[in-house]
Amino acid sequence: MAKQKITELVAEICADFFRENGLELYHCEFVKEGRDWFLRVYIDKASGPGSAGAKDGGAGSEGGYISTDDCELASRFLSEKLDELDPIAQNYYLEVSSPGMDRTLYKPEHYAKYVGALVEVSLYRPLEGQKNFTGTLTGLIDDEVVIRDDRDKEWKFPAEQVAKTCLAVVF
Repeated sequence: MAKQKITELVAEICADFFRENGLELYHCEFVKEGRDWFLRVYIDKASGPGSAGAKDGGAGSEGGYISTDDCELASRFLSEKLDELDPIAQNYYLEVSSPGMDRTLYKPEHYAKYVGALVEVSLYRPLEGQKNFTGTLTGLIDDEVVIRDDRDKEWKFPAEQVAKTCLAVVF
């Protein structure tokens, strides 16, 4: 089964179960590293009315952060369903985890959820002599990642030039 189809299947399999348990699929990837294949499933607390969001540093809804119990629950469910369906021909490792405090933003919904949060943006090629920028996320606007740095300068990066955007962790 193709990588894309596997991630779509995982999303389909988990949708109702996650909804019933106050979780959501944040991101899923099926990747080969060395000789081994990994099915990585990143889960988050479900967003919704009254969610804490990014402004207060929260990682999801009023339920707070993903716990090891949440990961175990999702892992057991997904493992059982994948064993039943057996859609993946090769051996692989299933990993279920939180996207973390420094989560990567993949989808437009992620950018919308974390408007106002401090982010780190890495580019494929340097812009004005640098490839890494930190600033407050304004959003993903007209296919550009827009941030405002600590000098109040607005930066706009075409999405295809952005290697990675992730939440900055400040202690």
